[in-house]
Amino acid sequence: MKRENSTLVLMCLTVLTLQSLVAGINLAIPRFAASDLHAGASDLVWIVDAYVLAFAGLLIPAGALGDRIGRKGVLLAGLALFGAANLISALAPNVAALQAGRALGGVAAALAQPATLALLLHATRPERRPHAIALWTACMGLGGMVGNLVAGAVLEYFDWPALFLTFVPVAVLLVAGVARYVPRAPRHDAPVDPVGTVLLTGGLFALLHGIIEGPEKGWTSALVLGSFAAGLVLLGAFGGHALRSHRPLFDPRVFRIPSVRAGALGVGATFLALFGLFYVNAQFLQNVKGYSTLVTGLAIGPLAIGMGVVSRRAVPLTEKYGPRPVIAAGLAGIVAGLLLLSSVDAGTPYPIYAAYLLLMAAGMGLCAPALTGGILAGLPASSAGLGSGLNSAAREVGAALGVALIGTVLNEHHALRSADDFLAGLTVGYRVLAGLLAAATVAVVATWPSPAHDRRPATV
Repeated sequence: MKRENSTLVLMCLTVLTLQSLVAGINLAIPRFAASDLHAGASDLVWIVDAYVLAFAGLLIPAGALGDRIGRKGVLLAGLALFGAANLISALAPNVAALQAGRALGGVAAALAQPATLALLLHATRPERRPHAIALWTACMGLGGMVGNLVAGAVLEYFDWPALFLTFVPVAVLLVAGVARYVPRAPRHDAPVDPVGTVLLTGGLFALLHGIIEGPEKGWTSALVLGSFAAGLVLLGAFGGHALRSHRPLFDPRVFRIPSVRAGALGVGATFLALFGLFYVNAQFLQNVKGYSTLVTGLAIGPLAIGMGVVSRRAVPLTEKYGPRPVIAAGLAGIVAGLLLLSSVDAGTPYPIYAAYLLLMAAGMGLCAPALTGGILAGLPASSAGLGSGLNSAAREVGAALGVALIGTVLNEHHALRSADDFLAGLTVGYRVLAGLLAAATVAVVATWPSPAHDRRPATV
């Protein structure tokens, strides 16, 4: 029991840490722009997104690697590399070095994160696994809030290198804790598929590159269209290779399983909404409401309350009513929260704004455990690392797309020119995200397995 609880705490702290820099880095953008780095607009984009690109593109191969050579070893290597990457970023003398440090941090996160869920499931008794999944998924969402809080507190008193230095001792402590308290999981004979790895990773890189560059370069630019074309060709080639191979890295036929297909879509759609919110939240609170960096970080606190409280109730509700109605209610709550947020302006009192955030967070806490459980339940236990990688990749692609979409809307409204332009773009952006999430909700609910199979809790 003690080892089980220690593993749960350490795995949740790890995903909190890895996710923190995805969202928290946005608060440091003004500091980068004003620093001796002399970073231009494109430089700033890649300081932020080099981490996301490497992280999302490598998650599935990294999950399979952990299944094959040992999840604990891969997790320890990822955490050690994460600490080194943040030290490199903190000491970076120029933009290129900082971007390289950020990309290395994304590689580290891709190694570490899939192993966390796989190790957690191995160390947890079957009857407690749904609750462990619920807490782990809550921490995935809370990571963005923690990142905003940590970044707000650090940047209130120190310059941007301190933000990266903060994570170095955290990584060291996590390495020590994992080495001491987390049991090793059995290795599995996961396939070695170098061709599939190159095709899948290259396809995801190209696709994400197009998504990231879209708002800045324009969605019809040659660079963006070329990235999308390359991504589609490479992913199509991967699909063909995987279907012909006896032991592919990842068998695309798993998407024939309704819960895997619906779970991946639902996870991607929820994080599209959440990270679209993270992208504009700091700008709204600082530039429109006039909050300091520290208060801005604290003001997103209702997300923690909603996710933390509701995720604990999500498992018994899922066991009682089945995943489908719980997922539908959770996704509907996020849609409602986005629509309410689209009505805010400079005169909106903070308690009302907080209530809207709380509604979104409650929706996330309600649906996320069942969505992740649906992905994992469709895969064998020997592929837990790969399943975790698929779940995380869906989340990161959704997050990148959410940021890109709302960033494009803001650019179309010339959001940097005035507060009124920003608010006009904010209104449209939130409604676009709400519309996309509503469409995804219909697809997820329609795809989910029939109610006859819904009564069992999500397990692996």
